[in-house]
Amino acid sequence: MELLQFTSSPLLHGSSKFINSPEFYKSKLSNLKKPPTTTFRCCNHPNKTSHFANSKAFENVTKNLVIRASKSAELETAVIKKPQSQRFQVSKGYPTPFGATLRDGGVNFSIFSSNAVSATLCLITLSDLQENKVTEEIALDSFANKTGDVWHVFLKGDFKDMLYGYKFDGKFSPQEGHYFDPTKIVLDPYAKAVISRAQFGVLGPDENCWPQMACLVPTPEDEFDWEGDLPLKYPQRDLIIYEVHVRGFTRHESSKSEHPDEKNSIIGLQSKGISAGHLILCRTSHFVPLVKEIKHLPPPNPQNDSSTSILFFDLSLRKDLGINCLELMPCHEFNELEYFSYNSVLGDYKVNFWGYSTINYFSPMIRYSSAGIRNCGHDAINEFKLLVKEAHKRGIEVVMDVVFNHTVEGNDKGPILSFRGVDNSVYYMLAPKIVTCLVDVRPVWGSCAATAQLLPRPILGEYFPRIGLASSCPKRLMFAVAMNTVFGGNSKLEVEEYWVTEMHVDGFRFDLASIMTRGSSLWDSVNVYGIPIEGDLLTTGTPLRSPPLIDLISNDPILRGVKLIAEAWDTGGLYQVGIFPHWGIWSEWNGKYRDIVRQFIKGTDGFAGAFAECLCGSPNLYQEGGRKPWNSINFGVPMISMGDEYGHTKGGNNNTYCHDNDVNLCTLLISGTLLTHECESLGLSDFPTADRLQWHGHAPGLPDWSDKSRFVAFTLIDSVKGEIYVAFNASHLPVIISLPKRPGYRWEPLVDTSKPEPFDFLSSDLPAKEIAIKQYAPFLDANLYPMLSYSSIILLLSPDENA
Repeated sequence: MELLQFTSSPLLHGSSKFINSPEFYKSKLSNLKKPPTTTFRCCNHPNKTSHFANSKAFENVTKNLVIRASKSAELETAVIKKPQSQRFQVSKGYPTPFGATLRDGGVNFSIFSSNAVSATLCLITLSDLQENKVTEEIALDSFANKTGDVWHVFLKGDFKDMLYGYKFDGKFSPQEGHYFDPTKIVLDPYAKAVISRAQFGVLGPDENCWPQMACLVPTPEDEFDWEGDLPLKYPQRDLIIYEVHVRGFTRHESSKSEHPDEKNSIIGLQSKGISAGHLILCRTSHFVPLVKEIKHLPPPNPQNDSSTSILFFDLSLRKDLGINCLELMPCHEFNELEYFSYNSVLGDYKVNFWGYSTINYFSPMIRYSSAGIRNCGHDAINEFKLLVKEAHKRGIEVVMDVVFNHTVEGNDKGPILSFRGVDNSVYYMLAPKIVTCLVDVRPVWGSCAATAQLLPRPILGEYFPRIGLASSCPKRLMFAVAMNTVFGGNSKLEVEEYWVTEMHVDGFRFDLASIMTRGSSLWDSVNVYGIPIEGDLLTTGTPLRSPPLIDLISNDPILRGVKLIAEAWDTGGLYQVGIFPHWGIWSEWNGKYRDIVRQFIKGTDGFAGAFAECLCGSPNLYQEGGRKPWNSINFGVPMISMGDEYGHTKGGNNNTYCHDNDVNLCTLLISGTLLTHECESLGLSDFPTADRLQWHGHAPGLPDWSDKSRFVAFTLIDSVKGEIYVAFNASHLPVIISLPKRPGYRWEPLVDTSKPEPFDFLSSDLPAKEIAIKQYAPFLDANLYPMLSYSSIILLLSPDENA
C-alpha cells in the first residue's frame, strides 16, 4: 500500500467536482462499467468477426482504487494499492525513456498520453496472440504509475515469448479529436518490433486482414555483433544512389532463388559478397543457409543462424555501375493487406506493395524477414542489422525512405491501432472546421421551450488531407513530423537517432518532407525561439520560414552527420524545390529536373533552355542559396531507380503502389558502366562555367534556344578524358550534326542510344569495338555524326593518327 496526500483544490480529469469530495469518488466508481468484448472485423468478410477475450480489467481497476476521504476539506489521504500481477513483480516504474526498456534486471514500460484517464498494460504470449487472447492485464494507477502525462510501470519476471500492448480509456469524442476505446489493444509508438502475421500477403485467422498486433519486449539476449562496423561517411557529392524496393527487386525468378517461400517476404538486400565483379545481395526468407551455398562468399556470422532468402544482384554495383548507396523504399512496419481486394483485370489481388503507410516507425517490416514473427521479432531486427553491416563491408551506404506525413490509421474514418488510440489529438495534426449544428440555447435546464437553433461551431475532429502527423507532439515525442509547436524546439528525434545509432543506417529520404515545415494550431515562435518571427502566422498548416523541426534535425549532433534528403513538396500544395529550409546540409529530390527532362525528351516545345539548366545542376534553384550541384538529387548526385539500368517499363502507369506483379518486379539483371567515375566533368563539385562548358546546335557554337528547338548539345573539358561531346536529339526526325573541330584529334563514339545492344555502348572490353568504330568512319572523317530521332550520344576526343 502507498499513502498519497494532496490538497483539495485541484480538479481531477476535468471534473467539475473537487477531488476531496467523497461524492466524486462514489460517482466515479458507480459509473465504471465492464468493457465489452473487443471485436475485429475481417476486411473481406464484413459479417464475420473474431473476439479478443478480456481478462479481469474491470475487477483490477476497482480493487486498485481505494479512497478514504476525511471529513476535513483541507487535506485528503488516498490509499493506493500497487498494480498486481501473478507472473511478475510489479513496481511503479520510471517515466523515461519511452517504450519498453531493459533496466535493473527487469523491463520498464513508459508511454505518453495526456488525455487518457486510465491505462492498462496488456501482456500477451506469442501463442496467445495467435488465438486472440490476452495473457495478463495490469491496470496502472493514475497516481503511482503516472508522472505528468507519462504512464509507467516496472516489471521483473520471465518475458520469454512475451509481447505487450496497452488499453486506454478516456473520451470518445471525434468532434473534439478524441478516440479512446478501452476495448482495443493499441501498439506502443516506441515499440521496437510489431508482431502479427508471419508471411507477406497471407491472411490472418478467419481470413482477417487486420489480426491483433502486439509489441516486442526487449530481452538481455538482444545483443548483435557489429564487428566494429563504422559509418562510411561518403561526401554527398560522391554518391551514386540506387533506389530499390526490397520485395520488387527480389521476387522475380531472375533472382535465381532456390526456395519457394522466398516470394512471400523479403527483408532485405543483405550485401553478402562480391564474386567475379558482381555484388550479391541477399533477400528473404532464409539468409544464412543459402548464403553458405553460394560459391566464393565469405562464411556467415555463426551468431546469425536465422535463415533468410537470397537474391543475386548481378548488376556489378561497385565495379560497373559504381553504386555506393542503396535507398530502401519503406521498410518500417506496414500492412500489405491494407488494400487487399481482387483485381479482375489482372486476375490477382491488390496489396499495399510500396509500403507508404506506416504502422510503427521503430519496427522493421517483419514480413520482409525470413524469421518473421519467430523469437518475437528479435531475429528480424538482427536481419536488418546484418544487411547494413554487410553493405558497409562492401562500401555501400544504406539510406531509408521514411514516411512521417501520414500513418496507416488514415483519416478520422481509419482504424484505431496505435497513435489514435493512445492520444489522437496529440499525435496527429487536426484541422479546425466550422460546422453548422443544433445547439440547445434554453436558459433553464428542463425547459420545454423549443429553442434549439442552427449555429456555427468549431470542431477539431477532421485531419488535414494527407498532410500528416501531429505538429502538436509532446516534449520528447519521437516523430520526425511537423513538430513545430511550443515543444518542438526541445524535442529529441528518437526515431532517426535509433535507426542511426542502433541500426547503423546512413541517412534518410523524407517522403513529402514539406509537411515538416508547416505549423500546427499550437505554433508559437515566441515560445520556441523567444522572439516573434516575421512572416510566421499562427495558422494551422502555415509554412514556417524557420521550422523548428528542420532546425532541430540540422543541428542535432547525431543527425546532422548523416544524409538528409527532402522530397520538397506535400499533397497540400506546398512546393519547395530549391527553397526547402536546408541549413546548408539538406539535399532535395529535384522534381523540376525530373519534370523538365521528361518534357524535353518526349519532344515538347519550349524546354530546350530549361533542359540545359538541368544538365548544369539547376543553378537557377540552388546557386543563389549557396548550395552546390550535389544538393540536387538526380544530377548533382545521380539516382538510379530500380530497373532504370535495363529500361524497365510500367506501361505508362506512374502509380503502381498496389501491384505485386511484373509491373513492379525487377525482371532483368545486367552489367553496365556509370561514367561519372570515369569522367571527372560529369561529377563536378560546383556549377560549370564557360571556362570548360560550351553549348552547340546542329553546328558548333550555335545553340538553338527557341521554343521549337528539340536539340541540345555541349562539350565539356574533362581532366581525365580531355574533352567529351554530349548531344540529345528529342525530335521525331533524324539529323546530321557538325562536330567542333579539334586539330590533331578526332571524335570517337562511346554511347549511341539508337544502336542495338551491345553496340549502344562501346566499352573497352567489347570484342567488336574496332569494327563498330570503323562503321562511323565516313562521317567522323568529315567531322560529322548522324543522329536518329529520340536518341543521345557521347563522343570522346582521341588523338588523330592520320593528322
